[in-house]
Amino acid sequence: MFVTVFGQKGGVAKTCTSIHLASVWAQQGCAVCVVDADRNRSATAYGARGLLGFDVVPVEAAAKATRTAQIVITDGQASSHEDELKNLSAGSDIVVLPTTPQARSVELTIEMSAILRGYGIRHAALLVKVDTRKQRFADEARDTLEGFGLEVLDGSIPLLAAFDKAEVQGVTVREAVDDKGRSDPRRMMGWAAYCAAANQLQAILKADSADNLAA
Repeated sequence: MFVTVFGQKGGVAKTCTSIHLASVWAQQGCAVCVVDADRNRSATAYGARGLLGFDVVPVEAAAKATRTAQIVITDGQASSHEDELKNLSAGSDIVVLPTTPQARSVELTIEMSAILRGYGIRHAALLVKVDTRKQRFADEARDTLEGFGLEVLDGSIPLLAAFDKAEVQGVTVREAVDDKGRSDPRRMMGWAAYCAAANQLQAILKADSADNLAA
């Protein structure tokens, strides 16, 4: 399975999504590799402590590192450049587009969806950084995306400080702790949300595979 996570701009939890989807599938016993194709090397920095349980490699090392992987996740460049989007997405089974509820993020995702649709590349949006106190904005963003024909994954990723702590510590949100070693009680909301997203992505690709066989 080849998954590309592509962000329209910085700050849309692209690397966080790549790392957490990989972590869910690794926890399920899959051999996973994350390929860091972002010039900022944010995924490489995230995995530098070696605490994630799967390999994170720069795109230059992808050919060798991915040979034994069952699932390859490419953490793409934060860009809306059409050629970059096309090149990084080529060969992917699905492209995941993390999208915050902010209007500009939604607009850029719609633009990227139009490009991907033009090339016949399977893709789905994932709402991220959703403030549960302002759920209305997330609901409006979902309605807008779906109104333009985008597939939006059912759940959403909550806005949690634990995600920032997790990245600094080089772990998933499930293992994140504060400066005093205490776990954020809400962290499992974030982990459960990514588990749900990973499971839905697998279900989508399984259904696609069944449809292709039937055809």
